[in-house]
Formats: sequence, structure tokens, C-alpha cells
Amino acid sequence: MAYQLPPLAQPIAIFDQFIARQTETLVIKEKLLDSFDIKTHTGQPVLRVQGQLLSMRGRKTVTDLGGAHLFDIVKEMLHIHATFVANSQAGEKLLEVKSSFALVGSKARATFTNRRTGQPVILFMKGNWFDTSADIVDETTGAVVARIDRKLLNMREAFLGQQTYHLTVAPGADMAVLVAMCIALDEKNNEGEGGFCTVM
Repeated sequence: MAYQLPPLAQPIAIFDQFIARQTETLVIKEKLLDSFDIKTHTGQPVLRVQGQLLSMRGRKTVTDLGGAHLFDIVKEMLHIHATFVANSQAGEKLLEVKSSFALVGSKARATFTNRRTGQPVILFMKGNWFDTSADIVDETTGAVVARIDRKLLNMREAFLGQQTYHLTVAPGADMAVLVAMCIALDEKNNEGEGGFCTVM
């Protein structure tokens, strides 16, 4: 994909090794058994995401290509709005993604601490899931951190409940964090709670 995003003024990251050095387009393909393939647009694997079918909270384990555990994505219970978190193996909450209803569609925001600065980061979705694309925007700076382009369903994907997304990541943004946000929002969407996100 030829879509380019300008570099961020300063890196936004939890995992330095996954900071995009240039505009990167990742292909996030949902597979059977609640797992995902994460590759660059040229087919180079980036992350592994393995679902656990018998988990009540829909746990997905994210590892690097060497098998090192990065985080688990799980749904937190007892919230009014759908809430997903990315937890480290030690149980530390690294990222929280909350989604709630709006007048049209729904809205979502992700919060985490930038490990480079120690400052909180709030990202929000700008767009609507039923459109073919949406932007992920840094609430503080207004910078577009990433863009999600949703591939229109083919009949096989529709029947199997699978999706394919293109996630274009700005230079300086953490690809692993943005993948986690997309997967959490995909899970929320799969629960049938309405559209993906609208402008907040």
C-alpha cells in the first residue's frame, strides 16, 4: 500500500523493538480458532497472536517471532462499556482499550504509559467501522498515529467470521500496541455491540 503517514514528533511506545522506523503497513488477518497472522505488506511476519478457545475472557497471547511473551489481550469483566486490556506475563496492565456507545456507532479509546517518556498516552479512533477506514489519533497532539483499512469481506471470510485489516503505522509508533488495539476492537465488534468507532 502506498499510503504514507508523517513521522511522530516523538516516539509513542511500550516496546522499543516494535517502533516503526518508516511508514509500515501491517496486514492483520483473522484465522480460525481465534488467532491472527500479523505480517508486513510484503509478507514478512511481525508478531504471533494465538487465541485460547476455552478462555471465558477470550485470551489472546501475543509473542515476538522468537516466542518471547509480550502480553495477553483479555476482556475485563464488570465494566459498563466493553473493556479489553493487554497484560504482561507478570500481570501488569500495559494497555487498556475501552469502547462505548455513541449516538452513531460507538467510540473507543486506548490508554497506556509511554515507556520512553513516562507520560500517559490516549489514542482514540476517528471514523466508523462500517466505513472502509478509520484513523487512530493521539489525543494530545492530534497526530494520526495509524490508519486502519478494512478489506471488504469476501464470501468465505463472511461465512467463517474472519476479517483482514491493513494497519498503516506512522514512523515513531509502536506497532505491537496498535495491533493490540485493533485486535481488542475487532473482538468488541465480534460481540455484536454495534459499529467500530466514530469521531469522539
